[in-house]
Amino acid sequence: MDPHHDHAHHQMNGQQEAGHEHMHMDHSKQHGGHDMASMHAGHDHGSMINDFKKRFYVVLVLTVPVMLLSKMIQHWLGLTFSFPGDQYVLLGLSTIIYFYGGWPFLTGARDELKAGNPGMMTLVGFAITVAYVYSVAVLLGLKGMDFFWELATLILIMLLGHWIEMSAVAGAGRELELLVKLMPAEAHLIKGDVVQEVATDSLQPGDIILIKPGEKIAADGVVSDGTSYVNESMLTGESRPVQKSAGDKVIAGAINGHSAFQVKVTHNSAESYLSQVIKLVNDAQQAKSGTQLLADKAARWLTIIAIAAGIITFLVWWLTGSSLAFAMERMVTVIVICCPHALGLAVPLVVARSTTIAAQHGLLIKDRTAFENSRKIDTLVFDKTGTLTVGKFEVTAMESFDSTYSKEQLLALAAAAEQQSEHPIATGILAKAKELQLQVSTAGDVQALAGKGIQAKVGNDTVLVASPVYAQEHFHAPAVNTDGTGTLSYVIINDKPAGYLLLSDELRPESAGAVQQLRQDGITTVLLTGDNKKVAGAVGQKLQLDKVIAEVLPHEKLEQIKALQQEGRYVAMTGDGINDAPALAQANIGIAVGSGSDIAAETAGIVLVNSNPADIVSLIKFGKATYRKMIQNLAWATGYNLIAMPLAAGVLAPWGVILSPAVGAVLMTVSTVVVAINAKLLKL
Repeated sequence: MDPHHDHAHHQMNGQQEAGHEHMHMDHSKQHGGHDMASMHAGHDHGSMINDFKKRFYVVLVLTVPVMLLSKMIQHWLGLTFSFPGDQYVLLGLSTIIYFYGGWPFLTGARDELKAGNPGMMTLVGFAITVAYVYSVAVLLGLKGMDFFWELATLILIMLLGHWIEMSAVAGAGRELELLVKLMPAEAHLIKGDVVQEVATDSLQPGDIILIKPGEKIAADGVVSDGTSYVNESMLTGESRPVQKSAGDKVIAGAINGHSAFQVKVTHNSAESYLSQVIKLVNDAQQAKSGTQLLADKAARWLTIIAIAAGIITFLVWWLTGSSLAFAMERMVTVIVICCPHALGLAVPLVVARSTTIAAQHGLLIKDRTAFENSRKIDTLVFDKTGTLTVGKFEVTAMESFDSTYSKEQLLALAAAAEQQSEHPIATGILAKAKELQLQVSTAGDVQALAGKGIQAKVGNDTVLVASPVYAQEHFHAPAVNTDGTGTLSYVIINDKPAGYLLLSDELRPESAGAVQQLRQDGITTVLLTGDNKKVAGAVGQKLQLDKVIAEVLPHEKLEQIKALQQEGRYVAMTGDGINDAPALAQANIGIAVGSGSDIAAETAGIVLVNSNPADIVSLIKFGKATYRKMIQNLAWATGYNLIAMPLAAGVLAPWGVILSPAVGAVLMTVSTVVVAINAKLLKL
């Protein structure tokens, strides 16, 4: 935030519909095109896991007699066991297994083909159908060996694999549900002298609620009575409990410390900070980045390759004199083992984990691609106020040029002009007026002039609180030597310079460490501010920044970012997202800093809830770690297929190494679970 930019208050726009319907991971995006549309809600996911579990146990019971009735298994075990019509019992049991056990795969294949997006389900559906149809044909007189037992074990393993793997996937998506659970179901509503228990969803702005010690805060609001310490770490990543007393903002889901207090509700639950975060996380998880699109393309190709490889394997074995049954079995194994499942999940699982962990630490990822590209940042442009500095201005000096007005009168007029503004400078001026117990009049016709200041009508006077550049250029205000210690605001009354106020803003304690760390990582640091050259220079020197660009207006910031990009730099810009919107949009990566509930400047790809510069270092490191995990998963998923496919096709058959379809299914499941576990290991 620059001291003299438009004093607008920024709320999250257009995201108010984030009710609870968005709060569960959308798994239809997670699986390479499974029939997962019904999984939009977390509990549906649970019921699907139970469905696979139930089908698995039914098929397990039916597989035992199928194995016993199979001539091949009897031959291996040295048993003979038959009775009249036994092959029809075998056919009956196998038919139940094919239709009941194979149903999720058959319907999944139908849906994939309908959508023109063949994937894992198409392959499995194709494999079990080939096995079943061929075996039925053998039973009805085709010369060869049925493989009902292979069909049964294949379906059994696929069901087990799906059950295990969906549990692993559900685990990766559970962090988002943890965020959802932060919102308490009930609140203590104060009505007169009575405290009523009401559903959190029913709270409306203006309601007063009681927060007891140790409880979660039920709604965003402002403390109206009482003082306590609040733990906001799950929401903002701020590890220390924060003191809250009358007038302070609190966030729904934060945990109250040792004493009770009352809160006046400012947002209903659908508009609360937590709901916004959940919606942002959910949106980010569903948005596809470049890496995801690459993986999707690879999975589609792998599906085509698997079917082609299966058919070629079949033809090679059959035409070189092997039995039809053996050639069929090789084809089924190749198709099953090459299911692009691990590949389809490689990226989404990492996405699900990274977006949620980031949100729990105060990094909100709105644009997946920006986050993945954060590893490329070589130049970081900082806005000064509120990013490198605390953003809390105090009036440290006042001077009047005009004997008509005392210093106090100047301050009172400036305060009157600034009283509707949320800007840090305005807050500092009003705080000083309050401290000196000055009478502040109401102002009319208030206009915020971007990068120049704020103007209002106070009584009969037109009062302008202006930036030094604007005051000196347009009103010939005298230059003031401030030794670079603070930010000057000139008070112009009826177009005449009447005096100035000097406001100082202290550096954040974390700024120096963050800049040092960035420089160690080879990242160029630039300060880009509308503040005067002296103040900016003093900050740049103190923090050892590589470059300082001062006294720029909002539209000029954009030009400065362009100039850096023309030097071939990959630029990230951090700003408060109002006056910096054009520059944030122009930068390769826009990082908005926003404290508390006023998050998510529309133009930024990433939002730092705490406005803490150290979080930028975390962001870049976490972006690198996330990208590494995705590449590891993609490498594993493709590498596994390169080795498994020839094995399944039977290249080692002359040496006695032959994989059955069931072993193929086991290997496929293992590869998927490896990908899920690897995603789970991602940490901030």
